Amino acid sequence: MYKAKAYSAASATSPLASDIIPRRDATDRDVQIEILFCGICHSDLHSVRNEWSSIMPTVYPIVPGHEIVGRVTSVGTAVTKFKPGDLAGVGCLVDSDHTCPNCTDGLEQLCPNQTLTFNSPDRHGTAPVTYGGYSESIVVDERFVLHVPANLNLAGVAPLLCAGITTYSPLKRWGDLNGKKVGVVGLGGLGHMGVKFAKAFGAKVVVFTTSPGKKEDALRLGADEVIISTNPAEMLQHSGTFNFILDTISADHDINAYLGMLSRDGNLTLVGAPEKPIPISAFALLIGRRSLSGSVIGGIAETQEMLDFCGQHNITADVEVIPIQKVNEAYERLIKSDVKYRFSIDMASLKAE
Repeated sequence: MYKAKAYSAASATSPLASDIIPRRDATDRDVQIEILFCGICHSDLHSVRNEWSSIMPTVYPIVPGHEIVGRVTSVGTAVTKFKPGDLAGVGCLVDSDHTCPNCTDGLEQLCPNQTLTFNSPDRHGTAPVTYGGYSESIVVDERFVLHVPANLNLAGVAPLLCAGITTYSPLKRWGDLNGKKVGVVGLGGLGHMGVKFAKAFGAKVVVFTTSPGKKEDALRLGADEVIISTNPAEMLQHSGTFNFILDTISADHDINAYLGMLSRDGNLTLVGAPEKPIPISAFALLIGRRSLSGSVIGGIAETQEMLDFCGQHNITADVEVIPIQKVNEAYERLIKSDVKYRFSIDMASLKAE
């Protein structure tokens, strides 16, 4: 066991502050990583403030962060996929049971016994729970470490480990999108990645937004068209024409309006997570044989596939790079959606602590 610098929160009302945490020594199959950048996900904020207490109550102190990019500093004797000096990434998971049907199908994100990168029981007993990426280093089982393409900007790669795979997975799973009409509801941290991926897959991409001021940016990111969803005439013009819609909105909204935009056998996939149950009109699904589904991140193999795809197409998240000392300010700005489109923490700033 060794000690590492980190930023943690001591309670739901405490700011994130400098701390020293325990990290386990690498076993024969572990990879130790010096963390270079860590993205800020909205789930970091929810967890720090214990806003998901009914689902996954927070254990304090908490060190958040599951969008990790770094450089390998050492590897265990049984590690074959990484060597010191390699660029590496770690996403939302650091372990699973490896034996359930989901794991054997490469769907570790659906494993009932998964270990999250932070705030999960620590199977190694190093601490009560796992500690995440707001830290100078981390030790992770080789099977949950990802290769990062060397041609990409590392600060922009970090959010790919959550926002990237969250949007890539359902788009890829839906099938060949080349020439298809794809809608992306919302243009935030998830939505802007959805636009980039859908465009790279060859789709005609249409962004739904309530903010006319986002039209120019949506087009810059690759959208072919923008619909102001509060304009009934614009919505009616596109009714029944979409093959696939990716809904990234976490705020309460009328999902039936978007179901009505689907063509025959079209699908709407939720990746946002509204707090309250969503009323669904049966007729919105029955008419046109439409379907509604949900999706959460992706398995390790698919996440690696996504990173490789990003390397080939030069795709990264649009980020604002901040020092760790501004993380509490970033959280307040995140609540106000005052970022385009993700924060990425330069972990070199932690050395000043």
